[in-house]
Amino acid sequence: MEGREEMKGSKPSFPLTFWEVAVALTVVMGFVLGLLGVYLTIPDSDYSFLKLPRNLEDLQILRDNLEIYTSDYTFQVLVGYCVVYIFMQTFMIPGTVFMSLLAGALFGVLKGVALVVFTATAGASSCYFLSKLIGRPLVLSLWPDKLSFFQAQIAQRRERLLNYMLFLRLTPTLPNTFINVASPIVDVPYHIFFLATFIGLIPAAYITVRAGIALGELRSVGDLYDFNSIATLFLIGAVSITPTLMSKTKP
Repeated sequence: MEGREEMKGSKPSFPLTFWEVAVALTVVMGFVLGLLGVYLTIPDSDYSFLKLPRNLEDLQILRDNLEIYTSDYTFQVLVGYCVVYIFMQTFMIPGTVFMSLLAGALFGVLKGVALVVFTATAGASSCYFLSKLIGRPLVLSLWPDKLSFFQAQIAQRRERLLNYMLFLRLTPTLPNTFINVASPIVDVPYHIFFLATFIGLIPAAYITVRAGIALGELRSVGDLYDFNSIATLFLIGAVSITPTLMSKTKP
């Protein structure tokens, strides 16, 4: 009888709060309105060059053509860029590194970094909410071992969770795509996820955007992260996680 009462009294709760649903719907409407606005306001021309770049050659072609429009149609190019980047992040489409390089090539270092951090954070947030709604089966099927490891690490570091999430964002310890989809499943609060993403992506964004300025000198994407760059990211990550390690040593 008690078991029946518990089952009867327990109601399945909707996985998103009202504000999270509002944010998710805002992102979706942003995709639609952004693309519609770009389509209606940009002049008629041959846009066969507009495709997601898959290599540096595609990226250089895209850069050369978009440079013509960036000065006269800056707003439209910005909106189109943001919509594409956020869409790719939301649905885990590979190739955002090329979009980051493109930001540097079109807008320079400061504006490029600000643009990449904004769009990457917005896209990661959108992916977070989507995963919270329907992501558990996907993560369990694709990364069961990583999910178990991540869940154990989060449980151990609840008191200093922001430091640990910053460490993950700053270093290539776990893929950013996995962090985006797995965080809501292992109960990482959104404000922690947001802060760690916004702050933690800045160093890597700077490295990539800066490389985009000298796009013609890049021979491969692997040239972006040499030993010094990776060592620097790990050093910053080690500093961010130090409070967590020190708290463990206290009796």
